[in-house]
Amino acid sequence: MKITDLRIRPLILPLAQPYHWTQGVRDSFAVNLIELELADGTVGIGEATVAPDQQASVLILKRLAEKLVGESVFDAAVLRDRILSQSYMAYGANTMRAANQMLAGIDFALWDAQGKLAGRPVTKLLGGAYRRKVGYFFFLQGDTPEELAAHAAGGAAAGERVFYLKVGRPDMDRDIEIVRAVRAEIGSARLRLDANEGWDPYRAIAMCRRLEPFDIDFIEQPTPSWSLEALRHVKERVGIPIVADQAAFTLYDVHEIARMRAADMICIGPREVGGIQPMLKAAAVAEAAGLSICIHSSFTTGITTAAEHQIARMIPNLDDGNQIMWQLARDNIVAAPGLAPVQGWLDLPDAPGLGVTLDADAVAGLTHPG
Repeated sequence: MKITDLRIRPLILPLAQPYHWTQGVRDSFAVNLIELELADGTVGIGEATVAPDQQASVLILKRLAEKLVGESVFDAAVLRDRILSQSYMAYGANTMRAANQMLAGIDFALWDAQGKLAGRPVTKLLGGAYRRKVGYFFFLQGDTPEELAAHAAGGAAAGERVFYLKVGRPDMDRDIEIVRAVRAEIGSARLRLDANEGWDPYRAIAMCRRLEPFDIDFIEQPTPSWSLEALRHVKERVGIPIVADQAAFTLYDVHEIARMRAADMICIGPREVGGIQPMLKAAAVAEAAGLSICIHSSFTTGITTAAEHQIARMIPNLDDGNQIMWQLARDNIVAAPGLAPVQGWLDLPDAPGLGVTLDADAVAGLTHPG
């Protein structure tokens, strides 16, 4: 079945509340909605994250789309690799991280269209599922100890299993105060921390030692992403498991982390590695090294959540506290199915493709005029 068109719609989504992390505070995020149309009228949907400029990203996606029109939708892997080779590598632009963010959105749309044509979910096109339910953590939001403790109390009352908290503030004592307040509310539930590259090895080691009494499940990316040696240095000297996140952005990053034993787990998502099949490759590399994969999400809608969920069902070496972020947006553009985990678990129906139906009114209201 031939691809006849690929349309790009820039969306801007306000957040339900300000998002605090080591890189600052955000109140909205942008994505580019991708609609890939086939000769019979079937439309596959995907989305690409935006950095650093949305309109520039739209122009790039439109240029990449030229290489898809007239091609078979069933050549997803070949088309993805061709675009990377001809539109990036051939020009000496070894910007694989930036390319992967574009290619992931296109890849989602290609697989969504294939699944709709076949009447099967993506998992049934790529070998089947290891599990029905996928585990996700409860993402704590707020900035003060009081705000974060209140959110944690709500999660504990709802029976959440795994809690996830941003740390890495310049005031290290403030981080300790927040962790103490959250731990007091969640009891024996698992607590994971993400420093988002906020510490050098000296501070990371010092903080880990101060945090050990709070029974921390793991700390994600405590040191700068460009130095796997720094990450390994911390891992070898502390009692809290260390997870690579920003350091894992390509298939080759995953290999190096595994080879160097730089982390106890690898957190990576399709947005980083370039799509659904590349994520399965990344998981296989980690599996060969005896490591689990925790699926990383980003500022995305339920479209990416659905793609991540399809991937999660197919990965044998999957963690049980994966990331989910669509709920941080004020507006939900997915009309069906419901994407909210219950006590940390999500079981979606076996609908064709990625399995989501968009809310056309919500999409129209969030479309940016350019």
